[in-house]
Amino acid sequence: MNRVFISDLHLESENDAKYRSFQLVLQSACDEANEVYILGDLVEVWVGDDDDSRFAETLIADLRMCAARIPVHVMHGNRDFLYRERFAERTGAFLLTDPFVLSGESHADRILLAHGDAYCTSDVEYMQVRRLFRSTEWQNQILGSTLEERRELARSLREQSRTANQLKAANITDVVEAEIEKDLEEHECQTMIHGHTHRPGIHTLGSGARRVVLGDWDLCGWLLRQHNTTLRLERFAI
Repeated sequence: MNRVFISDLHLESENDAKYRSFQLVLQSACDEANEVYILGDLVEVWVGDDDDSRFAETLIADLRMCAARIPVHVMHGNRDFLYRERFAERTGAFLLTDPFVLSGESHADRILLAHGDAYCTSDVEYMQVRRLFRSTEWQNQILGSTLEERRELARSLREQSRTANQLKAANITDVVEAEIEKDLEEHECQTMIHGHTHRPGIHTLGSGARRVVLGDWDLCGWLLRQHNTTLRLERFAI
């Protein structure tokens, strides 16, 4: 089984080098992998499946072209939590629950996928906001407003988030590993793959399990390749 995992691209434009790198990763995945998994924050903001911007249309078309060749799986992140069924229909991608279990031939082969923000439980303020943003009632209310109103709200929320995060210690915005170990045990998995924290690496947990953290796409790009039971975290130039 050959899989490619990416997250935290925070794409904003179809005309920059980061987007072209994303297209190349999709093309490579279609040629060399069996599946691709996008574990949240593919875009900087998703204002709804009715987004009529050139960026949204280009993104949908590129995902659709890839999904026509291999399965594409997309998980909501803290920036793109408004993907709904129309997005899945237009792209051909499968929307994943968070967390999601990738089954394997044995207990050791099972992998738990997550965006990662649900494990940042030390950041009490963020967890409160997360519960609001993930609630169906709040999302329905937001999606009932106009596109321009949603774009303005997104700009405001991004600025508030940047300001708030600058004032928080690094350990507050990282995951709590005990929470991850608890979920790994509950779902009978030995490996977790997640993003969100922008701290790429492979960590051994006290229970003997491991968590693999995908990197964000900024000065460079990151992806994780799985070949059978081997996982390889890669960094590349944008």
